[in-house]
Amino acid sequence: MILLLTALLLPSAALASADAVPSTVDFTTTWFGISALILFVFAYALVIGEEALNLRKSKPVMVAAGIIWVLVALAFNAHGDVTSAHSLVQHNILEYAELLLFLLSAMTYVNTMEERNVFAALRGYLVSKGLSLKAIFWLTGMLAFLISPIADNLTTALVMAAVVMAVARDNTKFVTLGCINIVVAANAGGAFSPFGDITTLMVWQNGAVQFQEFFALFLPSLVNWLVPAAIMVMFLPDAIPASVSEKVFVKRGGFIIIVMFLATIVLAVLFHSLLHLPSMLGMMTGLGFLKLYGYKLKRASIAEYDDSFSGKTQLDGSPAAAPFDIYHQLQRSEWDTLMFFYGVILCVGGLGALGYLNLTSHLMYDQLGASWANILVGIMSAIVDNIPVMFAVLSMSPDMSVNQWLLVTLTAGVGGSLLSIGSAAGVALMGQARGTYTFFEHLKWSWAVLLGYISSIATHYWLTGMEF
Repeated sequence: MILLLTALLLPSAALASADAVPSTVDFTTTWFGISALILFVFAYALVIGEEALNLRKSKPVMVAAGIIWVLVALAFNAHGDVTSAHSLVQHNILEYAELLLFLLSAMTYVNTMEERNVFAALRGYLVSKGLSLKAIFWLTGMLAFLISPIADNLTTALVMAAVVMAVARDNTKFVTLGCINIVVAANAGGAFSPFGDITTLMVWQNGAVQFQEFFALFLPSLVNWLVPAAIMVMFLPDAIPASVSEKVFVKRGGFIIIVMFLATIVLAVLFHSLLHLPSMLGMMTGLGFLKLYGYKLKRASIAEYDDSFSGKTQLDGSPAAAPFDIYHQLQRSEWDTLMFFYGVILCVGGLGALGYLNLTSHLMYDQLGASWANILVGIMSAIVDNIPVMFAVLSMSPDMSVNQWLLVTLTAGVGGSLLSIGSAAGVALMGQARGTYTFFEHLKWSWAVLLGYISSIATHYWLTGMEF
């Protein structure tokens, strides 16, 4: 239990500034450190109970972050140091700003593609093909695995689950197994790409793994999905449901925006790899091009509407029947998630400044060793969000080979599939297929997902020749 708790307490800021705090300063046994620890555990308990409490996850961690940094400042001031707390929080904010702008650009692109009916057209095409349940099972899993490395795994999972629900909503076993398959595939697909998950993005931006090195995880990630999928498909009937006629057409510019999104990803990689600039700068430049293209779409679509929409707004403040507006897609970003990242980064940064970095590093990597510690990270990710867990690892900055960094990237990415609450994709699908795909229905098949987890780790060791 102490490993689980201390793994959550490490600073994002230490990625760039761990050596800014004297290593001899340790406030973990003072009332400053203990109070901050208790506060964070309580705030994160509220995050875990988000669904039951109907309390957005960003709220408790944002409040906790502010109070923790007050405790950090008081601790350093009492130690006679009035500058380190200010310096550390600035590094935290810089880390968050880069992540925020990167994700804001990516979310805007995904929202725009959704508004242009790109995902709806894909769903409509699939449900109208008259495929068997087993074929739909494999196809939605494969698409989730292949799309999530580019788009985020949450959006990918929602689109594929919509297909499963559309073709056989009344077949509870098919919906349950289809949702589990999609969650595992989306999380596995996101593990071998810097853009597939927040944790892989953090590892890439930290410089622990280079862009091209992530693709060494393709086969282990594929195994992680195929093993449980091959088991679950045997329990599905080989029936062919009635085809659903659903024709959805991509709106003007939708395909161009897909190309622009791919080009923006390339731009981010070039900024980071060739120019040694933050990848966020490439993403924001791509967002600028999208906004310019959005202006063209707006001008082209004005003729399709009369002036009656002027001044009329929906409840969210957007025009009731206005032409395309890129700023509306920007507003639709997952702000609760973005603010949650702020709270987590500031919370773990403050706790790390109080001395929990050295404590956790000793417990996990010095005593257990890199291999067991990295495998444990995946188990933790099934219980607690993988973001603070990966912050912990990056903050400790253990002396590991690239293959060990790839291992922890893999386990943090796919470990969340062990439980339905272990990833954003699983939580979202529990809401989308409410009453059918549940925590306990997923738990019945966790043994199959665990076999995939173990098999993917074994595959990584086999490919790299690492010693355990």
